Amino acid sequence: MRAAPVILALASALAACVPPDGPRYSPPSERAQSQTAVRERWQPQDVVTNARPVDESSYEVRPGDSLSVIAERSGASISAIAAANGLAPPYTIFPGQELRIPGGRYHRVNRGETGIAIALAYGVDWDRIVAANGLEPPFLLRVGQRLRLPGSGPASPAQPGRTEQTEAGREHIRMAAFDIDIDDIISGGEPAGTADTVRPREIVPFDGRFSWPAKGRLVSGYGAKAGGLYNDGINIAASAGDPVRAAASGTVIYAGNGVEGWGNLILIKHDDSWVSAYAHNQAFYVERGDRVNLGERIADVGQSGSVDSPQLHFELRQGRRPVDPQRYLPAG
Repeated sequence: MRAAPVILALASALAACVPPDGPRYSPPSERAQSQTAVRERWQPQDVVTNARPVDESSYEVRPGDSLSVIAERSGASISAIAAANGLAPPYTIFPGQELRIPGGRYHRVNRGETGIAIALAYGVDWDRIVAANGLEPPFLLRVGQRLRLPGSGPASPAQPGRTEQTEAGREHIRMAAFDIDIDDIISGGEPAGTADTVRPREIVPFDGRFSWPAKGRLVSGYGAKAGGLYNDGINIAASAGDPVRAAASGTVIYAGNGVEGWGNLILIKHDDSWVSAYAHNQAFYVERGDRVNLGERIADVGQSGSVDSPQLHFELRQGRRPVDPQRYLPAG
């Protein structure tokens, strides 16, 4: 997550995106998050909070040992043991070598779990888990992988809610209790798979061209706003139901309404470094994993989330860094 003043509670950050003469954001508590029901496509697997405490200890390497074998015996993670002993890939060790086993709580990843869902289940920021485990892009998790959990407090998983709630509804409630943003979804939204299936998602070839995602009136530009707030994108006022189109060819990595203040949100990955975001939509025409083409209709303009009039909030991110979309969009 971004440092202040850029990092703000999401609803507050959006609240100052539009000038007084244009559409204004309202606190999420003052209005419904979504006025049009959509399919919630991003539904992480429920997380079994299986974290077990591991005491700080030492281990003498035996003949035939590998770091993965030692991790399995000790309950610690490979990355934590490697970091504690200054080991680098391919993690060469020798019989008789003394290794330090770092203490802490370690969660064992199950199939379908995502980084965000694990973070929410334990009440820990995903960014802190990334740092504690030295995770790097593209942040793919493997079934059986152990993640060291920052802090030493007891696990405090989110309550599952009433049985009649949908999975999507429960996930939204859990996410709303945290400061979840686009950066978290990009880095922690991929479900864990087995070793033979965990590989970066295929990305549609990108030719470097972006087009305007909607026709309308620009009501807020990129950058600093009054009161120390910041807009990481642009806002385009349009009529409800107008088409929202993919700004470039790519693959949908998120289509849902689980991020507080953004309403119905779509994220499209265009290559290894570019992601575009489309918020406040009325309806979706895509789901996670869909491949879309430049100019393809992906949604309708709406006013879901923390806005009180129809508009599109649009962002471009290069890597995990927001950039001014107007620098990359055609003039006029």
